[in-house]
Amino acid sequence: MKDEGPWAEWIGRVEEGEDSIPPQTARALAATLDLDAAARAAAGIGPDGPLPPLWHWLAFLPEAPMAGLDADGHPRRGGFLPPVPLERRMWAGGKLRFHGELRIGETIHRRSEITRVSEKTGSTGRMVFVTVAHEISTPRGLAVSETQDIVYMPMPARFAPPPPTPAPADVAWRELVDIDSARLFRFSAATFNAHRIHYDLAYAVEVEKYSGLVVHGPLQAILLMEAARRRRGGAWPAGYAFRGLRPLFHDDTVSLIGGPEADGGQDLCTATGAGYVCMQARITWDA
Repeated sequence: MKDEGPWAEWIGRVEEGEDSIPPQTARALAATLDLDAAARAAAGIGPDGPLPPLWHWLAFLPEAPMAGLDADGHPRRGGFLPPVPLERRMWAGGKLRFHGELRIGETIHRRSEITRVSEKTGSTGRMVFVTVAHEISTPRGLAVSETQDIVYMPMPARFAPPPPTPAPADVAWRELVDIDSARLFRFSAATFNAHRIHYDLAYAVEVEKYSGLVVHGPLQAILLMEAARRRRGGAWPAGYAFRGLRPLFHDDTVSLIGGPEADGGQDLCTATGAGYVCMQARITWDA
């Protein structure tokens, strides 16, 4: 993999802005995660309450008008991100450190910088990876530092998943979670994500060649985060990293899995009914 000349001018680009996450938006995500009124109250989901880790993804939503969307539902290429001419684009993974607290309804600042654009040729053909570093802060200081990896790929002629990674046998906990088209639609709505692979079955199957609606990577990451925190009484993590290994579909049986805790952290994953890992993650704790 190498930093690619055609996109070199995008490296170092910076974008800054301010936003907030109103209580109704936080409540919408809580409902999508199936938190009842008692669970929302216990977590403080309300005006000026603590914003749970990863829920900052409810801020800085795409503002492109309808005329500014591509056929896949994403904002048209160009602008801050490089206009990579490959049809498929997805959030492949990321790493986060949690430094301080964010609160529901408060103004937050985000500084985003493109730190790398690289190209690789593999079994699926040409792929372009874009890494973006974000710093989320409030007047109290830095709250979250994050890197996101975005990948662009050509549209395949047919669905060809990567070789399966078996789910781990040595686990501390495992829980089933209901995933269906209604939950995917709600998550798309809460995050203002119009990518059609998550709610338009005909498009997902006929155009992008998937076998069903694709479960959002960020939704899987949040479900794993929430499951791990529940088992620690709502403890706050120090860090979190995740990456997608294979697509997860709305009509599959989905398991959330946590491995044994060791060295201040825990390996997590989502798995299909056949026992294949879809997302790998690792959460770390201060204590």
